[in-house]
Amino acid sequence: MRAIIFFILVSQLVLAQDRVTGKNFASRSEVIAQKGVAATSHPLATQIAIDILQAGGSAVDAAIAANAALGLMEPTGSGIGGDLFAIVWSAKDQKLYGLNASGRSPKSLSLDWFKKNGYTSIPPTGPLPVSVPGAVDGWFELHAKFGKLSMAVNLEPAIQYAENGFPVTELIAYYMEKASRNLSKYDGFAEVYMPGGRTPKAGEVFTNKALAQTYRKIAAGGRDAFYKGDIARSIDAYMKKQGGFLSYEDLASHRSEWVSPVSTNYRGYDIWELPPNGQGIAALQMLNMLEMHDLKGMGFGSVDYLHTFTELKKIAFEDRAKYYADPDFSDVPLDQLISKSYAAERHKLFNPNRALKRIDSGNLKVPETIYLTTADAEGNMVSLIQSNYRGMGSGMTPPDLGFVLQDRGEMFSLQAGHGNVFAPGKRPFHTIIPCFITKDGKPFISFGVMGGAMQPQGHVQVIVNLIDFGMGLQEAGDAPRIQHLGSSEPTDEVMTDGGEVMVESGIPYETVRGLIEKGHKVRFDVGGYGGYQAIMWDAKNKVYRAASESRKDGMAAGF
Repeated sequence: MRAIIFFILVSQLVLAQDRVTGKNFASRSEVIAQKGVAATSHPLATQIAIDILQAGGSAVDAAIAANAALGLMEPTGSGIGGDLFAIVWSAKDQKLYGLNASGRSPKSLSLDWFKKNGYTSIPPTGPLPVSVPGAVDGWFELHAKFGKLSMAVNLEPAIQYAENGFPVTELIAYYMEKASRNLSKYDGFAEVYMPGGRTPKAGEVFTNKALAQTYRKIAAGGRDAFYKGDIARSIDAYMKKQGGFLSYEDLASHRSEWVSPVSTNYRGYDIWELPPNGQGIAALQMLNMLEMHDLKGMGFGSVDYLHTFTELKKIAFEDRAKYYADPDFSDVPLDQLISKSYAAERHKLFNPNRALKRIDSGNLKVPETIYLTTADAEGNMVSLIQSNYRGMGSGMTPPDLGFVLQDRGEMFSLQAGHGNVFAPGKRPFHTIIPCFITKDGKPFISFGVMGGAMQPQGHVQVIVNLIDFGMGLQEAGDAPRIQHLGSSEPTDEVMTDGGEVMVESGIPYETVRGLIEKGHKVRFDVGGYGGYQAIMWDAKNKVYRAASESRKDGMAAGF
C-alpha cells in the first residue's frame, strides 16, 4: 500500500512539472510583445527597462537604466567599477555597431615591477589587478549615438532604489556573503556591503546611499564627473593609500572604442561577436568546426555530441590562450582565426573516439558578470554585457562612492613575449562577450551567457540548441549545459592534462559514462553554467520573443 501511495505522489510531482506547451527543458513560456521587451538578470532591473521604454526611451536608454540598476542590485556581477561591451542593431542604419568599453592597465605599473617583486602571476584581489573601469564611458558613448532620453532620466530609477532600498534576492544574498569572506579585509568594503557587520540576507532591504550620490554626480556632470572630477580624485587617493597604481591620469585619459563586429556563417545564420581583446571569436572558431558534423543526427545530450563539442572547444581555446589580446599591442590574426579553411585544418586534430590530452595552438602568421538585452518599438536591439570580473571584483572600495573596482588586470600574463603580457596602458584579455545573430542581413536574436570561460561555450551550446536541435528561445537557454575546464588560460599556451568536463544534473548518467569511456574526466557541478537572456525578432508575426533562464533571478518582460 505504501509503495502505491509513493508511486502516486511521485507521479503527481512529475505531472506538476510537465508543461502543456513548450518542450522538454523550457521552464516557462517565452515573453511575446509588440512594442518593446527587456530581459535582464534581475526582475526589478527588467521592470526599470520596461518603464524607460514606455516613457519613450530607446533600447539603449533601457539598457543603460537596467545596467545602472544591476550595479546596485547585483553587485556580485556588475557595477561601475567594471567594464562593458555591447552590440547594437540600429534599425535606422540597418547595421550592427560594436562598442569595446574596457579599461586599460595603470601607466605607472610595469612588467619589470612585477618581476622585481617576485610575482609570477597577478593576484586576483587587492590593488594590483585593478584596471580603469570603462562602464560609465561606455554608457555615454552608447547614449550619444542611440539615446533619446536624458542620462538623468535613465539613472533616476537606480538612484531611487539606491537611496530608498530594495529587497535582496536569494541568489545575490548567497554570492554577497561568499564574496565578503575574502573581500571584507579591504578598506571600504564592509562599510558599503556589510551594514551591521554582515552582508544582507534574502528579503532584507538594502540601501547604498553612497552609490546614489555617485549616480547623481554622473547624471549631472556626465562622464567627466567620473573620469575627471571628484570621483576620479577619490579613486586616485584611495589607490595610493592601498599601494596601488591606478591614477587620476589613467582615468582622465580613458576612452572607449567603437569596433566592427565580426562573424561567421553557421548553417545559414550569421553569428556576430566582438573582436579581441575579448574571447568572442572562440565561439566562431568552435562553430566553424562543429558545422562539419551532423549534430542533429547525433541528438541533444548524446555522447557523440558532447564529446565532439568538448574536443573542438579544446582546439579553439588553445588559440584563445595564445592569440587573443589587445590589438593595439598585438597583431591578432583575426581573419585567419575565424576562416573556414583554418577551421578545416585545425579540425584534423579531432579524434571521434578519444579525448585529447594535449593540444598545441595553431601556427599562424601573426600580422559571476551580468548580461542584458533590450529592444524597442523602432526595431533597435541591444546586446550588452558588463562585469567586475570574479564577482565583486578586487575588493578595492573607495570611500563614499558605493562600488568596488574591478580586478580584470589579473588576466594579464607575466610571461615576456606572450600576446597578453602586461604592459602599461594596455587592455587585458577579456572574458565578457555579447552575441548577436542575423539572418539574410536582418536582426534575429540578441543574446548572451554569463560566466568567464563558460561564455563562448554557452554561446555555442545555445546556438546549436536553436539551429541544430530546433529548440525555442526559452528552451534553448534552460536546456542542461556542460563546461570544459582545461589548463589553458590566457597566461598559458598548451593544455597537457585533457582538462575536466563539468555537467549539469540534466545530463543523463548514461551519457556521462560514455564520455568517461572516451577518456574524459567528468564531474557533476552546480552553478557554473552562466546566466542566459535573449530576445528574438519574429519577422513573420512582427513581434519580439524574450527569454531569461531559470538558473538565476532573471526575468523577461514586454509590452
